[in-house]
Amino acid sequence: MICVSIQKRNLEEIFAVMEREDVEMAEIRLDLCPLSDQDITELFSLCDKPLVATCRMGGMPGQAGHDGGAGAWSASEAERRLSLAMEAGAKYCDLELEAPAPVGKRLRRKAAETGSIFIRSYHNYEYTPSAEELHAIVGQCRRFGAEVVKIAVKANSAEDVSAVESLYADYPEGSLLAFCMGAAGVQSRVDCLRLGAPFSFAALGDKTAEGQLQLAEMNRELYGAFKPYNRAGIEVPASKSMAQRAIVAAALAEGTSHLSGYTPCEDSASAIAAARAIGAEIQEGPTLVIRGIGGKTLELDSIDVGESGLLTRMLIPVLAMKNGGKAFEVRGRGTLPTRPLAGAAQIMASFGVMLENLEAAGKEVRVPLRVNGKLLPGRADISGKGGSQIISGLLMALPLAEKNSTLYVHEPKSIPYMFMTADVLQKFGIKTANEMEGGDDFLESQDWSLCTGMTFRIKGEQRYQAADFRLEADWSSAAPFLVAGAIFGSAQVEGLDTSSLQADLSIIDILAEAGACVSQVEDTKTVCVQKAPLNPFEMDLANAPDLFPVVSVLAAFCPGQTRLGGVGRLATKESNRAEAILEMLRQLGVDAYIEKDDMFITGHSLSSRLLNGNLLSPGEYTSRHDHRMVMALKVAQLGAAGPITIDDTLCVAKSFPDFYL
Repeated sequence: MICVSIQKRNLEEIFAVMEREDVEMAEIRLDLCPLSDQDITELFSLCDKPLVATCRMGGMPGQAGHDGGAGAWSASEAERRLSLAMEAGAKYCDLELEAPAPVGKRLRRKAAETGSIFIRSYHNYEYTPSAEELHAIVGQCRRFGAEVVKIAVKANSAEDVSAVESLYADYPEGSLLAFCMGAAGVQSRVDCLRLGAPFSFAALGDKTAEGQLQLAEMNRELYGAFKPYNRAGIEVPASKSMAQRAIVAAALAEGTSHLSGYTPCEDSASAIAAARAIGAEIQEGPTLVIRGIGGKTLELDSIDVGESGLLTRMLIPVLAMKNGGKAFEVRGRGTLPTRPLAGAAQIMASFGVMLENLEAAGKEVRVPLRVNGKLLPGRADISGKGGSQIISGLLMALPLAEKNSTLYVHEPKSIPYMFMTADVLQKFGIKTANEMEGGDDFLESQDWSLCTGMTFRIKGEQRYQAADFRLEADWSSAAPFLVAGAIFGSAQVEGLDTSSLQADLSIIDILAEAGACVSQVEDTKTVCVQKAPLNPFEMDLANAPDLFPVVSVLAAFCPGQTRLGGVGRLATKESNRAEAILEMLRQLGVDAYIEKDDMFITGHSLSSRLLNGNLLSPGEYTSRHDHRMVMALKVAQLGAAGPITIDDTLCVAKSFPDFYL
């Protein structure tokens, strides 16, 4: 990325600069800009683009503070201004190596508290120290707490440049920003990005150092004909996870429900067809009007669930309760018959229901299948390793039983989806209670990935009541746009609820962990993501497996090794996603491998890929008829060296028929 250094500008002028499309990020010279404390807070809290807070102590040679007096900035005043900027949201804090040690320690702690990245910088405006001295300086900066070390020295020869650039061989990509000033060092300002610097500097008008390139020149050197991805006003469909739950619940309810914000897709259409099959009356449109069946007992011979694994697992328990003990068949199409319903037979047997394969052989049941027996209330201890969907079906069915039930889930996965089910049920008058348990690490952090067990207490003899509410926009569908913005430019997605229980809301945490700038427009549901220097991250996606494909593409542009946990949750999706993702990444030219439940992906920054001719590999790819793989490949195409063609893109109709980047 390219960072412009801003000095001698007031707040209004700085905001005008940051609104320019060609400006990606900026260093704000707090020692050289006439900014009040309020201005600093406003600037660093409101600017969506990444900002570096810099306040040199005592001024730089030949430069003066904004009040006209050289050396006007004491260590205490510089510390105060940098702290204020970090508290307001500065992406980076840049402190020169010569700063007093107590100041450095305090600002390092402040950076850790606020999440700012701590830069320690060394400048030499006269000459380049020897390679040995440079290595010692980098080591000193790292000992003093630097997450990124900045080295800017005057080059008087090509040998000086070589000494500086040799540093990159010994430090991880993204942790070093080393370049040369002076006429001999001009090219090093571009080459540092090729070698792994997180960003480089360019001039915005007056040059701030000898040998600095103008922004337009740097843009041409780095991007050439490469076009950024900048989209605003993006609208995504309703969450099909919520829509399917709500459609089934409304079909079971007494009275007429109104579900606004509905957008059609194949999985939701399958839920509507199934609801009609059990007797619900439905008027389709932007608002679904559903007249439910109430307490009516069914006598179904079969039900068609389309290609929806969620609908399958929800309806097995629900219809085992509502069908009066009569056996019925569950049929589907597309990839569904190839996907085993992991653990479903054992779980349903705990409640007196037997599942029987109609065609497939083997222990694991899959569609088409026969459901025998009526769902019986009681207490059961079941495994959550196979996911949450069959558990969601039990949570929907057991309230209709004659007696109370207790459901203990050990090793729970996809926990947010269980809470989504409970939330939808509550809207229809169904109450459930739950408790989570885990070790000391879970009790301290409340991190759901550390939860070892959940207990649901479900009162029997409840009845669904009609409800009116708006379906949430889908975070799963928003994720590809947000990832594209984080890597290649910017994205603004409308209508997203940041208090949602949707599992894929975690894309916000993932992007923040990766270093992207994420914000929400005040008093709206517009979420914005802005490109910033990215870094590798570790994330367990066991609770959000649908994010795995597109997050793997994000990791390919994060310099270093990223670890994604939860691979075991991918085997029974629309494709064997673990296998599909690994094949996709390797074909793209990305180093990746799986070890136990983790996928490890080695990435490189977009700048490094552009300058090293290492963009993702074009060619013919298979989606394996998986809508999430299509979306991931479309994001990858933005960073490929040529066209990527996909054998089946129509499968996106499963969740997002109008999807395009």
